[in-house]
Amino acid sequence: QVQLVESGGGLVQAGGSLRLSCAASSSTFSINAAGWFRQAPGKQRDLVAKFTGDGQITYDDSLKGRFIISRNNAENTVYLQMNGLKPEDTAVYYCNALIQPPGSAYVYSYWGQGTQVTVSS
Repeated sequence: QVQLVESGGGLVQAGGSLRLSCAASSSTFSINAAGWFRQAPGKQRDLVAKFTGDGQITYDDSLKGRFIISRNNAENTVYLQMNGLKPEDTAVYYCNALIQPPGSAYVYSYWGQGTQVTVSS
């Protein structure tokens, strides 16, 4: 069994930066593809950024240039660097990863527990 553990959220002033981390709890389970989503109060969960198994990266158009998704395969961790934060970026940020367990022919989707990001004006 594997879990995604998120960290790095918090309170920051507008214009500041945060880096979110999403680590798989077991190195036996490698992250194939992953993405970051966010959900503001009363709103749906929206894609922020993602990368596919072949390395293709997609961003929400409105966030391109401020947010950067990256991965460290050796640490089985996915990151989201957020720069120039704005109050409207306030939300709970969730990590989602597609993981193929060892010996399995299937890929499973896992979600992190979410981490709160609050940007003050």
